[in-house]
Amino acid sequence: MATDTTNRYSDKDLEKFRVLIQDKIDKAEHDLELIKSAYMNDHNNGTDDTSPTFKAFEEGSATMSKEANSALAIRQEKFIRDLKNAMIRIENKTYGVCRVTGKLINPERLKLVPHATLSIEAKNMQK
Repeated sequence: MATDTTNRYSDKDLEKFRVLIQDKIDKAEHDLELIKSAYMNDHNNGTDDTSPTFKAFEEGSATMSKEANSALAIRQEKFIRDLKNAMIRIENKTYGVCRVTGKLINPERLKLVPHATLSIEAKNMQK
């Protein structure tokens, strides 16, 4: 069965998106490692001799920081998963096709949100 190239991006375009997405995956994985290392840090800045009030504040701050880093890590992992799913769609030659309308997603949108599966038209229909 021949693929209708009007309903998909050309192999040349898909290769450009593949390079863009791989760059984003590499950067996102690096950022995730930074987030995880910050999360694993015990935040001990040598303040063991400070007042109990300050120490309690610092411990609360460290807990909030770990929670924020954990939330960031979860979000980053989802972003990486979405990018890797986009790579699968490139391999399947379905990348850039809106899953609702079946139309091509605007290439400018894909450059900004390379893991997008919906066109702006479809996103607006959801509202």
